[in-house]
Amino acid sequence: MKYLPLISILIFCISFLFCAGPEKQVTQGPYFGNGFHNGWADQHSVVIWTRLTKNPEGNWEGSPFISLSGEQHQILRKSTNIDSIHNAQIPAGLTIDDMEGACPGAAGEVKLIYFPGDQASEQKATEWQPVDVTRNYTLQWKLEDLNPGTVYNITLLARANPESNPSDTIMGNFMTPPAPDQSASIRFCTVTCHDYIRRDDPDNGHKIYPSMERLNPDFYVHTGDIEYYDKPDPYAISEELMLFKWDRLFALPWQRQFWSQHTTYFMKDDHDVLSDDAFPGMTYGPVTFARGLEIFDQQFPARELPYKTIRWGKDLQIWIVEGRNFRSKNTDDDGPEKTIWGKEQKEWFFNTMTQSDAIYKVLFSSTPILGPDRDTKADNYSNSNFSYEANQIREFLNQQKNIFICVGDRHWQYVTHPPGSNLWEFSAGAGSDEHAGGWKQEDERPQHRFLRVKGGFLYGEVNNTGSNPILIFRHYDVDGNIVHEEEFLPAN
Repeated sequence: MKYLPLISILIFCISFLFCAGPEKQVTQGPYFGNGFHNGWADQHSVVIWTRLTKNPEGNWEGSPFISLSGEQHQILRKSTNIDSIHNAQIPAGLTIDDMEGACPGAAGEVKLIYFPGDQASEQKATEWQPVDVTRNYTLQWKLEDLNPGTVYNITLLARANPESNPSDTIMGNFMTPPAPDQSASIRFCTVTCHDYIRRDDPDNGHKIYPSMERLNPDFYVHTGDIEYYDKPDPYAISEELMLFKWDRLFALPWQRQFWSQHTTYFMKDDHDVLSDDAFPGMTYGPVTFARGLEIFDQQFPARELPYKTIRWGKDLQIWIVEGRNFRSKNTDDDGPEKTIWGKEQKEWFFNTMTQSDAIYKVLFSSTPILGPDRDTKADNYSNSNFSYEANQIREFLNQQKNIFICVGDRHWQYVTHPPGSNLWEFSAGAGSDEHAGGWKQEDERPQHRFLRVKGGFLYGEVNNTGSNPILIFRHYDVDGNIVHEEEFLPAN
């Protein structure tokens, strides 16, 4: 990702901050305490998300939540009484806004300004628009008619109302993918499974973010379990507590900085919707599965279909698939009608994969397709209760050339390559060492090429500096040290 010289950005922003005139009073907020995110970028469009906040930072000196035992949680999660849910976890006399990390929203308006590269003279700007106070003070835009392979600089301005001066500004950038006929070396990072309570830097967030920043990826994919509603402090058994967890996480400095500087694709998984292994018909306290899906789309850049394929230049095409919206119940009998992807998404995937002429094809899935997984699990394609559709998908994938699978969900890093197949699966691993677990290090099986029960992230690179483009995958630990590498040439 290339950066515009800082001085030119500062001059550009200052001109907007003071263009309103001396007759308008400067307000105390609103602020961009949660930064902004981009999502779903292709050659010509992107979605931008932001939220206005009462304060410029989270309430890091706030009160801790009342900790619950596992038994207390199991009782409380069945309750639909919001007062009981809150009173069990928030000390008497305090509100959600008094708690550690709280970043309450604020009404106000936002203007978005963007321009390609260092061409500030080609800036485009939206009108001032109010954030939606019914959707947690958020606002989204879809920017279109963008140029491929271009770094776009973003500036957001906030104000309380039309009579006030801008109260805050935030800057960042993203890059659109190169055109499908353009050869380009591409770098990307993939992560999964990290939440606030298991961050490894109490003040800043997760160490993987500055570690990834040093690799300067062109894009980043979060495969889900971005936050955990069903983990303590607090157990988010109400909409208010769910939103609190997102507001707190988005205020972490390292996450906030990284997401504003890189092209990002956010996926969801069970803990982002309701609770462990969530499926349609489930509830968590008073919150339904359907409402959990709506909240996620409110909190992240959204589009009508939650799956997409994006060409990143001539040599690389990626597929981002949706694993929660269309699934059957985990408890249904296995067979032709039982699904995770759903009929329409599966047909779309088969068709677009077959039509692709990219040299390398990378599938991003929130959950494993190959595994192995624990015998007690029953939520993904590597589990026996989804065998019918899983076998169908694996058989199709095995007929493709140069296809690689990157997955989340599992709290350990691995590379698997089933003997006698063309298939490779790479698990990014949990985002911190504290979060890692769920598999025994000594349980290395024949399909494992690499196994590490520690935290970190996955890096991928298409390097086309030679006569043939090379695809490289590397696992890193949380501090940015390489712990494993696989390198591939195109298969004939």
